[in-house]
Amino acid sequence: MPIFISYSHQDSEFVDRLAAQLVQNKVSVWVDRWELNVGDSLLARIQGAIRGASALLVILSPASVNSAWVQKEVNAGLIRELEEKQVVVLPVLIDDCDIPLFLREKLYADLRSDFDTGLRRILESVARISNPNTARMDAPSYHSDWAFDWGTVADRAFFRITLVEQAQDQPFSVLGVIDIHADDVATRSYVEETGVVGLEETHRRITASVVQEINTPDDLSLLLENQHEVHRSYLIEDKSGAYDVRVSARRLGSDTGRDVIYRAGEQLQQVLQYMNDVTARSADR
Repeated sequence: MPIFISYSHQDSEFVDRLAAQLVQNKVSVWVDRWELNVGDSLLARIQGAIRGASALLVILSPASVNSAWVQKEVNAGLIRELEEKQVVVLPVLIDDCDIPLFLREKLYADLRSDFDTGLRRILESVARISNPNTARMDAPSYHSDWAFDWGTVADRAFFRITLVEQAQDQPFSVLGVIDIHADDVATRSYVEETGVVGLEETHRRITASVVQEINTPDDLSLLLENQHEVHRSYLIEDKSGAYDVRVSARRLGSDTGRDVIYRAGEQLQQVLQYMNDVTARSADR
């Protein structure tokens, strides 16, 4: 999903330079002058772009802080932050100015004197928000780190979701692994589908199929009685082909003498929700 750049047109030359550097670093950006055509509804297109963006990069300068359009775009981004409870608005200071009140508590990337250092900080911040293949899931009693991998094994498509769950105030963690092997038909469909809708949307669709299967009829939970691995296997078939799925989990760390229930289905649902948040909103644009 693209990064929406909010700015004053008086800063267009600087924004073009910044946007070009972001694109060179494989960051998708949305800049109004690059996207809008004669006859487009400004309000509708910009609202849609803000809803579908991974984040808003707000360029701060004397011109932008006095721009009514920029103020409206920032307000829309801050509303998304409240609704989604995650960072959306990323301030970028390019010239001395009076920073808006609601942005003063945020750290900003400073490009006033050192463009390269500021750019690196932007790239680091954007990666945490816009990468649909890795993230941390926080809950009141635990957090889980996960990553999505893909490749080929014996000329067939292969996918793996790896999760590490760490409970608060507990001396152990749980390693969960979901291996997904495509058959020949599914592999061909995967190659064709990625060519049409892209990797992110295809991976989201495959993950959704796995989530639906392992959570039917009930959410999948695995009972971990000791350090040994516990697993379940599934065969998923749809119009794109067949996938062999293996869900496994094991406890790592100190033995507390108590059994642990690993809610693999719930974990995968959260992974899918994150993928949806990062990729599916682009359909609204």
